[in-house]
Amino acid sequence: MTVRSTKRSAGLLLFRHTGEGLEVLLGHMGGPFFAKKDAGAWTVPKGEYEPDEPAWEAARREFQEELGLTPPDGKALPLGEIAQSSGKIVTAWAVEVDLDPETITPGTFTMEWPPRSGRIQEFPELDRVAWFGLDRARELMVTGQSAFLGRLTDLLG
Repeated sequence: MTVRSTKRSAGLLLFRHTGEGLEVLLGHMGGPFFAKKDAGAWTVPKGEYEPDEPAWEAARREFQEELGLTPPDGKALPLGEIAQSSGKIVTAWAVEVDLDPETITPGTFTMEWPPRSGRIQEFPELDRVAWFGLDRARELMVTGQSAFLGRLTDLLG
């Protein structure tokens, strides 16, 4: 019998204060499955890691891989873990920084597309990155991850 371990991801949720209020930076998942979706297709920049890698190091590594930018050095606020409907456990930290979404150079992944075509295509990990107010972010992000927004507002008081 094969024991399947739970997949784990770690990421950084950037936030900033503007005249409009608190905003968070989310990435729109790349690839053909999410190309025409908006609600539920935005995520904290994150990625999977192996059990022997510390989650904090994975979050910083994945930030660089997904956005092509050095992870910010600001104070990291732990947002804890959530379990997504897929069973994946996501751990996140919030960091206050004002990043220009135009500066990202997304990492890529390859997959067979269309299915069973034998054609391997390359897609961006995140095809768009944007700042959103908390209400709009809740509408767009992967449902399970919205708990991070409440935790962030609790931490900021």
